[in-house]
Amino acid sequence: MNNSHSTIQVALADDHILLRDALASLINTFDNCKVIFTASNGQETLEKIKANQIPDVLILDLNMPLLDGYDTSKWLHTHYPAIHVLMLTMYDTDLTHIRLLQAGVRGFLKKDVHPDELKFAIRSVMESGYYYSHTVTGKLVNLFRNTLEDLAQKKNLLNEQELQFLKLSCTEFTYKEIAVAMQLSPRAVDALRDQLFNRLDVKSRVGLAMYAIRHGLVSF
Repeated sequence: MNNSHSTIQVALADDHILLRDALASLINTFDNCKVIFTASNGQETLEKIKANQIPDVLILDLNMPLLDGYDTSKWLHTHYPAIHVLMLTMYDTDLTHIRLLQAGVRGFLKKDVHPDELKFAIRSVMESGYYYSHTVTGKLVNLFRNTLEDLAQKKNLLNEQELQFLKLSCTEFTYKEIAVAMQLSPRAVDALRDQLFNRLDVKSRVGLAMYAIRHGLVSF
């Protein structure tokens, strides 16, 4: 693992106390995981981090009073980029997830996450830097199971048009706006998207974005 602790130190921020306490109790049963603090909003979270309670993994609710998950993540991305943020969200739109990736979020969880998936997400974000589950859109897939050599080969197989599309997919542009920017028809953009889904072994726009971020094709 990339952290210097033998135990993964986790923090939780959610304004629903029952959910927050239930998740904390659950995480404390995982091997080599310990919840070091909980908070009811982003402002309280930042106060505790500034007081040197710095977690390895921070699980944030997107919708919180005083300071929401998005603005909390943006601040952390600038000031504490080593903290791995997992976002609790019920929003399923790709553009919402792209916006959160731009704010430094490393992965997404639903509030009804299964305990095994939660455990996997915490370990995955520590080991690979990101956690991506197709439970956000339907099916769990490990994006990073390929060797580095295979990934480098895939990157080299992309032509300039495919790379341009991949980079634009990491913005908040709709597919129609991407078509305009690339001076292509919407049907041609759909074909490019499907081709990259198949070639890079991903199944959604969020998967494309995480691939691009992971391999240095875009930076936020």
